[in-house]
Amino acid sequence: MAADDRLEDEEDTLARRLREAHRRVRALPVAAPEKERLARRYLAICDLAKRDPDRASARLEAFLAGLDADSDTPRGHQNTLGD
Repeated sequence: MAADDRLEDEEDTLARRLREAHRRVRALPVAAPEKERLARRYLAICDLAKRDPDRASARLEAFLAGLDADSDTPRGHQNTLGD
């Protein structure tokens, strides 16, 4: 049974999204200049989630949107599938 199989309610959805954000930040190259900044921002969102899950969810959504925008490459259409 995977850990995600147990997550069902709204708070667990936030936990699942936080876990995905953690994976994405961790996967950034060590030499990436923004990795430390993104890691600190991620930790701030985790801390906020303990006190105000609704605000944390909104901030996490913006954080993930920023990660999606940063990962967009101008030559992405030239990559083969699986790259």
